[in-house]
Amino acid sequence: MYRFLREENRTNRNRRTIFSNAILAAVSLFINGFGVYLTIQANIGAGPWDVLNLGISNSFGILYGTASIIVSYSILGIDILMKEPIGIAMFIDAFVVGKSVDLFNYLDLVKPCGSIKTGIPVMLLGLVIMAYTQYTYMAAALGCGPRDTLLVGLVKRLKKVPLGVVSIVLLSAATFVGWLLGGPVGIGTLICAFCTGPIMQLAFNTVHFDAAKIHHQKITESFRTILNK
Repeated sequence: MYRFLREENRTNRNRRTIFSNAILAAVSLFINGFGVYLTIQANIGAGPWDVLNLGISNSFGILYGTASIIVSYSILGIDILMKEPIGIAMFIDAFVVGKSVDLFNYLDLVKPCGSIKTGIPVMLLGLVIMAYTQYTYMAAALGCGPRDTLLVGLVKRLKKVPLGVVSIVLLSAATFVGWLLGGPVGIGTLICAFCTGPIMQLAFNTVHFDAAKIHHQKITESFRTILNK
């Protein structure tokens, strides 16, 4: 996989690199879904967005993945309305992560943890997996996730409000609505909210990856390249 992460493959200048990076993004997001699955199976409260997804799932009797797709594509729609850059991988993200969680639930690979003592390590392992797969996903340079794009879009429009404040408000809103719908809130929710960022940054540092230097290709550019070259 390392050869796909080299600098020359992040430009998506031809069909081959676009297709290989799309596959890289899909595989990364599938494994990312296993990380999400572990944070849920930790059974000490889900991450903010998963509180919402699980709340919708429980309230309407649908699969977690279906709820996740509904939320993700709704956010993607908002991103489009805000005229934020949209990439191919964002559509892959909106579908693959949720459905991979459904698959792991079906396979019943990890039983729900029975205590905080076992739940916290499982949750942290899930966050580490999510962090490294976020690196490989972003290295494909075909777009960030719908939620990250929403955050950036809101920060652009709320210029006097720090990014951290916007992020907290967004996560709090997702958690609150999810809690009202019956989503699981607990110490794990706080761990996800406050540890995801630092764990991701640590993971990026270990592979010398600077997310700010990635130029994500817009979906229009991708299709133009695919059709013309």
